[in-house]
Amino acid sequence: MEYLLIFISAIFVNNIVLAQFLGICPFLGVSKKIDTSLGMSAAVAFVMVLATLVTWLIQNYVLNPFGLQYLQTIAFILVIASLVQMVEIILKKVSPPLYQALGIFLPLITTNCAVLGVAILVIQKDFNLAQSIVYALSTAIGFGLALTVFAGIREQLELASIPKGMRGMAIVLVSAGLLSLAFMGFAGVDGGLRTLFGLD
Repeated sequence: MEYLLIFISAIFVNNIVLAQFLGICPFLGVSKKIDTSLGMSAAVAFVMVLATLVTWLIQNYVLNPFGLQYLQTIAFILVIASLVQMVEIILKKVSPPLYQALGIFLPLITTNCAVLGVAILVIQKDFNLAQSIVYALSTAIGFGLALTVFAGIREQLELASIPKGMRGMAIVLVSAGLLSLAFMGFAGVDGGLRTLFGLD
């Protein structure tokens, strides 16, 4: 049941983009088309889960035993950068159209603070390896959900008649704010579920 709560909380209640405001660069940059946002979501999910797995192992079997916790951020950034390079090479060989579609946004995964944020959050929350992977996967799903829904909204905005002063980034930011408010409706769900199943 604990894993289910982690899953629901990471997707809806504490959405990495809409509640914790991490990963805003790709959220605003790659959300013009649903196809591109789906590809970006898949790439981020892969990197996020793999990065969390590797960084958790490094933290618990290298940094903590040798008292090198102060190297956490540098070590995690190096791991994430290496994984992104690997994803880039694989995409270039396996799916050139997706690689072309993502273009300049693929390197954004390296600077996507959501990936680094999740790797650090699982350490701060003192999750075990299984909980860390569930949290990373559900956070990636939450990121993908927010990105895809926002891409759908932006595609509809292209067809709408918008006042001149609100066109461009202004209406995009207003829409992002409204989407964030919509996700605030899930606040308290995890607390309610914990009470329901007697986990408090």
